[in-house]
Amino acid sequence: MKLFSSLYDRAMRWSRHPRASWYLGAMSFAESSFFPVPPDVMLAPMCLATPRKAWWFALITTLASVAGGLLGYAIGYFAIDAITPWLQDSRYWGAFQRAEQWFDQWGVWAIFIAGFSPIPYKVFTVAAGGLSMALLPFTLASFVGRGLRFFLVAALMAWGGQRMEAFLHKYVDRIGWAMVALIVAGGVAYKVSGTA
Repeated sequence: MKLFSSLYDRAMRWSRHPRASWYLGAMSFAESSFFPVPPDVMLAPMCLATPRKAWWFALITTLASVAGGLLGYAIGYFAIDAITPWLQDSRYWGAFQRAEQWFDQWGVWAIFIAGFSPIPYKVFTVAAGGLSMALLPFTLASFVGRGLRFFLVAALMAWGGQRMEAFLHKYVDRIGWAMVALIVAGGVAYKVSGTA
């Protein structure tokens, strides 16, 4: 089933749009506080389409993502009591509780890990605000974690160039379904570890 190849082709078309940088910034900002789709899905094809601008795209993504993280922090800081009932009924409640545990164990390192990894960063930004984490360490850890992640994506895509684009175009459906399987397996493992 060629679901991912059509999405990939669409993402590549969007990545060449004259306003693609604005769309990338908006997606990066929104993802850090409430939007469910990570900006990598737009950053990667944009870097493939225009490798000479890869560092610029990574910088836009990082700055917008950290700004969105500050919005998430503000939501947690000023409105945690108001949003807690919604969080408890959402699929993010377990992740939110895990974020609080991580902050107790690792402090600001939890933000760095969430910023760099596929863990939902938005949950950690809201939790950091709700727990009144110091703003400067939060911001610095976000810059480092998010920056490392997005500049790594940009570097890999720019280095691969047209060869990487051809490879992805050929194998995107297999890669996409493998990622779905990994996400499902990760979700199952996360739930099992949370109940253990």
